[in-house]
Amino acid sequence: MGHVIGELDPSSVRGSLAIRLRDTVQQRWPAEVQAVGVRGSVAHGDDVAGSDINLIVVTYRPKTGPKPARRKVDGVPVDLAVITGEDGLGQARALTARWPLVADTFLTTLPLYDPHDWFADQREAHLSLLSEARPVEFTRLARDDWALASAAHARAVRLTEWYDTDAALVLMAQARVYAALVTGLLTRTYFRHEADAVKRTGVAMADMQELDAILRYQAEELTARGRPVDGTLGELFD
Repeated sequence: MGHVIGELDPSSVRGSLAIRLRDTVQQRWPAEVQAVGVRGSVAHGDDVAGSDINLIVVTYRPKTGPKPARRKVDGVPVDLAVITGEDGLGQARALTARWPLVADTFLTTLPLYDPHDWFADQREAHLSLLSEARPVEFTRLARDDWALASAAHARAVRLTEWYDTDAALVLMAQARVYAALVTGLLTRTYFRHEADAVKRTGVAMADMQELDAILRYQAEELTARGRPVDGTLGELFD
């Protein structure tokens, strides 16, 4: 599992900018900000030239503090996310079909300002959720992702038949991501991002036929786990 990190290299370009971002947030919204941290590659300590800074600002109340933004600052891409402490804990306690792509944000954080250990509380809230979640919950969500993967794949096939290869490539990329999420949910594996997901699950280079075979295998696995991908109308509401 990921973990809360306590060190930042202030001599690096991204480390120095992260500190400046934190200081600016604290100076401009001193009474509104509960915590500030970074996630992603900077939190993992493996950022390189070109890596972005995923800054998370936690506020006490809604619609206070800075506004969410995505742009470059001094040449470095910055993704600024803002959330209230209550909403952030609520998200950590909810299991969704996007879990393989969001779990890392709950479990691996580098606090830049966190006097009340909010990030540790969020991590513990998510670990508690995972310890209590039943296998059927992951399987149900995996079936949702499978349906999205199957639909995207089918549309890609049709677009190829219509010689719209550019659009087909976009749909195939989506299908691969959803197929990767299915694997992540069935194995309780989370990923750093979409590229990491498709690479680690072996679907990054899958063509249409290969992805079709993967989806058929996943359908069989879901059926074996009590979540068939097809059924009667009445079963839709069970």
